[in-house]
Amino acid sequence: MGGTVVRVEGREVRLTNLEKLFWPGGITKAQLVGYYSDIAPVLIPHLRNRPLVMKRYPDGIAGESFYQKECPDYAPDWIETYPVRHSEKNINYIVCNDAATLVWLANQACIEIHAWLSVLDNVECPDIAVMDLDPAEGTSFEDVMDIALLCRRVLEEYGLKPFAKTSGASGLHIFVPIESVYPFRTVTAAMQYVADLIVGVYPARATVERAVAKRAGKIYLDYLQNARGRTMAFQYSLRPLPGAPVSTPLLWEEIEERKVNPAHFNIKTIFQRIEKYGDLLGDMRGRRQSLAGLLEAAQSPARTGVSTALEYAGVNP
Repeated sequence: MGGTVVRVEGREVRLTNLEKLFWPGGITKAQLVGYYSDIAPVLIPHLRNRPLVMKRYPDGIAGESFYQKECPDYAPDWIETYPVRHSEKNINYIVCNDAATLVWLANQACIEIHAWLSVLDNVECPDIAVMDLDPAEGTSFEDVMDIALLCRRVLEEYGLKPFAKTSGASGLHIFVPIESVYPFRTVTAAMQYVADLIVGVYPARATVERAVAKRAGKIYLDYLQNARGRTMAFQYSLRPLPGAPVSTPLLWEEIEERKVNPAHFNIKTIFQRIEKYGDLLGDMRGRRQSLAGLLEAAQSPARTGVSTALEYAGVNP
């Protein structure tokens, strides 16, 4: 069969093509596997009991990539899976609850770790709501940070504590831990309300326009990432860009002070940051917040208090 067999927490994992170049500048598949082996203690608690989608790059970031939802037949029998019904069939998603599975995924050339926003206990009701801030042509990362602060203020106005991380590319992700009692469509509606509020007060730089060609000069607030079956690149996921950037948790103070440069967070620097700050999203796990206030506001034409909150968001729309 070839390759090298290693033992990870008592499991045998066969590693192949470790010398293959995966990123320009000499970053190999061996380093990809090594990264996920080393980050496992921090990453796995965030992935625990979540269905995953494999985003595979067999020839590195310069080659073709593809998504794979179904666990392949050749996977070791110890790889945990969970069936989720889609239309007329079940899809057996991989569940990554241990380091051996994470290393196996890395050997499948999974550069990115994409997870559902819900867990197996109640897979139809997410325990995380998200806002994906995606900058269009003609915007800067400072614009992204401005919109992130607006989003934070709206969420706080309704009693919600949000957490921020870099996307690993040019945007930011805002995660909101919530009670796992709302269907995906309800969470999507709640986050659409937040997005619409922000666009209403800052139309020059914010948009919910789905057509890419119509977003120029604006930050796209992608609330549709909350739809059933959508996945997000989770915290500490590598991204398929030069330099091997990492989706990295942030302090809100760093965003307020405009001290964030996503390119600084990568495969070579992330462990120094974790050593300094710990897991900045660790407090998010286990936190359950109600969307009741936000949903009530979304169903009412009145937007009392939101304009006042946005005045102190740190930007001047």
